[in-house]
Amino acid sequence: MKTLFDNYINTFKGLSPEVWWLALVTLINRAGTMVIPFLSLYLTESLHFTFAQVGWVMSAFGLGSVFGSWLGGKLTDKIGYYKVMVRSLLTTGLLFIGLQFLNTFISFCIGIFIIMLVADMFRPAMFVALSAYSKPKNKTRSVTLIRLAINLGFSAGPAIGGLIITSLSYRGLFIADGITCILATLLLIKVLNPKKAKTLDTVINLNPQSAYKDKAFWIFLLAMSLFGIIFLQYFSTMPLYYKDIHKLTEFEIGLLLGLNGLFIFVLEMPLIKWLERTKYTKPGLMAFGALLTLISFLVLDLTSWVGILVIGMLLMTLGEMISFPFSNAFALQRARKGNQGEYMALYTIAFSVAHIFGHNAGLHLVDSFGFNTTWLVMVALGIICVGLLYYLKYYLKSRNELYLK
Repeated sequence: MKTLFDNYINTFKGLSPEVWWLALVTLINRAGTMVIPFLSLYLTESLHFTFAQVGWVMSAFGLGSVFGSWLGGKLTDKIGYYKVMVRSLLTTGLLFIGLQFLNTFISFCIGIFIIMLVADMFRPAMFVALSAYSKPKNKTRSVTLIRLAINLGFSAGPAIGGLIITSLSYRGLFIADGITCILATLLLIKVLNPKKAKTLDTVINLNPQSAYKDKAFWIFLLAMSLFGIIFLQYFSTMPLYYKDIHKLTEFEIGLLLGLNGLFIFVLEMPLIKWLERTKYTKPGLMAFGALLTLISFLVLDLTSWVGILVIGMLLMTLGEMISFPFSNAFALQRARKGNQGEYMALYTIAFSVAHIFGHNAGLHLVDSFGFNTTWLVMVALGIICVGLLYYLKYYLKSRNELYLK
């Protein structure tokens, strides 16, 4: 047992203190995102929105994310990642507290758009900061540590969120979200001031390639958008499936979603360290992760047994554990060809686009055809995603670019 524990601890060695601080900031911030998994339930139960209206709210969520990610990338290249992160976090905290006072369809759409516009300016800036604070050989593991922080926050967040809903109300979630964003801002100012933090990998490209002309990157972005559409069903349509079909309570839903983060926290870093030593390429690993994720939807149509929900969650989690770290690392490495903010903005926009179409399409499919048909559509999209990633692998190989392993 001691050897197993020592081996687990060794997977974290070699990462810079700044990466650890960035992970802690992310943990505090993400622990407060407990409102997101329950947003569809809040809108239907407390505000009495229809599934179709919830879909449009989620599209406003994604549209704000697209503009925020694009603006965050531009500002990161212009004024630096530190200023973007601080201003984004602080303003997001204040906006989340105010969101609870919006109770009409139009006002909530506008409110969620503005929040995501501000909040997702943080993401490309954070990725550029992560790249600057980590050594080139440690970038995949640094990304994985940030993901561990995100998922540990998500593990605690839904469980705490379910308790808050049960004992207080949905509105308490908005206050908790706001406070944690403000706390994350204060910690960021304290520990990651660029005048004190040590930069390990500053990329200066005198002749940067435009991300918009990088064909391989666009193939990758299309695949990630499809993967995002599939993955995001677990945070919009899936909670409704748990509640309406399997009659789970909000607390039980929170525990099931929390299982995702706990599983990642325990297993992802050792898994990633092992996979880095194998012969598999990043596109190949991403494709395998996407395959596991689509299977997680396929199994839900096989039986009505409630235990299949846990199996589906574990399959999705394993797919996520493989796809996301290596997609992050692929984007960071590709970004060395041009302006890092521009590349990482497009990478985050891929998932923002998924927010625009994924939630809305999923909820409309459920409303019109039911959950079982919706899961089959997600499986079909997953097959296309896997195909694109294998095409990317062979495209890079034909151009002798599989050094991005």
